[in-house]
Amino acid sequence: MLWRARMKQFVRTLPLNIIACFKGRRILWHLLAIVLTAILVLSGFDWHYFTWTRSPEIRSLAFPAVHVGGELPIILPVILIVIGLSARDIRFIRFAAALAQAAIIGSLISSAYKAFTGRVHPSMREMGPDISHVFRFGFWRGGAFWGWPSSHTTIAFAMALTIYLLTPKQRWVGFVAIAYALYVGLGVSVTIHWFSDFVAGAIIGSLIGVVVGKSFNLTTATAVQSRAAPEVQNR
Repeated sequence: MLWRARMKQFVRTLPLNIIACFKGRRILWHLLAIVLTAILVLSGFDWHYFTWTRSPEIRSLAFPAVHVGGELPIILPVILIVIGLSARDIRFIRFAAALAQAAIIGSLISSAYKAFTGRVHPSMREMGPDISHVFRFGFWRGGAFWGWPSSHTTIAFAMALTIYLLTPKQRWVGFVAIAYALYVGLGVSVTIHWFSDFVAGAIIGSLIGVVVGKSFNLTTATAVQSRAAPEVQNR
């Protein structure tokens, strides 16, 4: 069945795409995220951004991004699978598999970084002292659910860039997805994360989205060619 083929593709490419996110020149994007974070922290921009965005109006507009960014990566692939199976449309199943993989890789990589950086998250109740520079480097000193980079942002951009690459004929869909990722990233940057957490998450997430999007485009094209070859030979 078609959905089984997509699930096999999902399982087969998952470890390969995780490794691909760190291969060759792609490691430079991780270094860029680290360097920009250092600049934003050491220059004091993170703390200034935090103080500038304490407005209740800004927070009320931004806080839904926390919930949307946490729930949509789970809900959307499920909806696409249901639609794909109901309509027997392989395109929806392909999208579901690609987006699920982008979300999983985004979560794994961002959580791995958090487990070793242990960055303290900003206070959502009071201003307090400047803690934007506090990192607790080591293993599991700050857990893997808070800190650097933002998982919400990483996953949002990973899914958005995946969508963008899988919809070359419907670019508006990709632009809507990127707008969603920006809302999630900027939203969490004024609530539960520092600005540099958002920047790093956007960079790493975009890299993941490019890797996953290209992978699913390539494997789909290969599958189409393999099915077309016997037809050509029989003519």
